[in-house]
Amino acid sequence: MRTSYPSNLSDAEWETRQHYLPPLPKRGRPPIHSPRAIFDAIFYVLRTGCPWRYLPANFPPWQTVFYHFRRLRFKGTWALLLRALHRAERERQGRNLHPSAAILDAASV
Repeated sequence: MRTSYPSNLSDAEWETRQHYLPPLPKRGRPPIHSPRAIFDAIFYVLRTGCPWRYLPANFPPWQTVFYHFRRLRFKGTWALLLRALHRAERERQGRNLHPSAAILDAASV
């Protein structure tokens, strides 16, 4: 039985993000841990700020989770996912997909 954490993806969130992941390799050994378990572990670390080595024992080993996090970063999957989520949120709000202006604010002390 899986332990549920607030950082876990809901079924609907997982469905929308799943097709941005690279396909599972057809050759070699089948993966021991599901992609969803790895994503939940990544979001647990990002949400809590805990070190990779402090992942709870009910997640895959931290080395496996960190390997997949880095692999997705080097392939640009995180940037692609962020762009897609940003575009979907703008569509949901009925806004233009490409903003025509931006406001930047900076304060100096």
